[in-house]
Amino acid sequence: MTTYPAYSREHAWILLNEHTQSASLLKHALAVESCVRAYAEREADAQSLNGELRAQLLETWSATALLHDFDYEKHPSLDEHPFVGVGILAEHGWPEEVRTAILGHAEYSGVPRESQLAKALFACDELAGFLTACSLVKPTKSIHDVDVAGVKKKMKDKAFARGVNREDIVKGARELGVPLEDHIAFCITAMRNNAEVLGLQGTAVPS
Repeated sequence: MTTYPAYSREHAWILLNEHTQSASLLKHALAVESCVRAYAEREADAQSLNGELRAQLLETWSATALLHDFDYEKHPSLDEHPFVGVGILAEHGWPEEVRTAILGHAEYSGVPRESQLAKALFACDELAGFLTACSLVKPTKSIHDVDVAGVKKKMKDKAFARGVNREDIVKGARELGVPLEDHIAFCITAMRNNAEVLGLQGTAVPS
């Protein structure tokens, strides 16, 4: 049975904040974490993990999600991101599993996504950003008013959230072995469960 290093989410959050000032980038990291951690719960169940092994898997997956873009604000070019960040993580002693998954979330790195962690990170990254965009155009600005049908419709609208790569969303679900509709619904639920932290709890619409 695989054992997972006890690198903590707290350590990842501190490192992320040392390198990132942008509120939107911090919220994105938290949104991706919400989705990836939900898949971590599923993976822990699939492996029948309990106790310390389960806790370590969840911490590792959460930390990886938080750190996937931690170098982006200072090093946004394709030549630097995520390579600079992964170098920093290596210096800090973060395990290869984490670093490889972060490299793999960038298609242009050429690093294959072989672990479930790498596949989950790639699958959740663009989708979390897209679900945030879908939430913020709602009158309530709430993830609770986002549904699968609406998301799929927005995915066909090329003028909406142009920066989100739709192909990566579709490919990510396929690599995870999850139908696209199920993947979208799963991540909507994960983000709803963390809506307040993500700033997507929403507001009442004036009558």
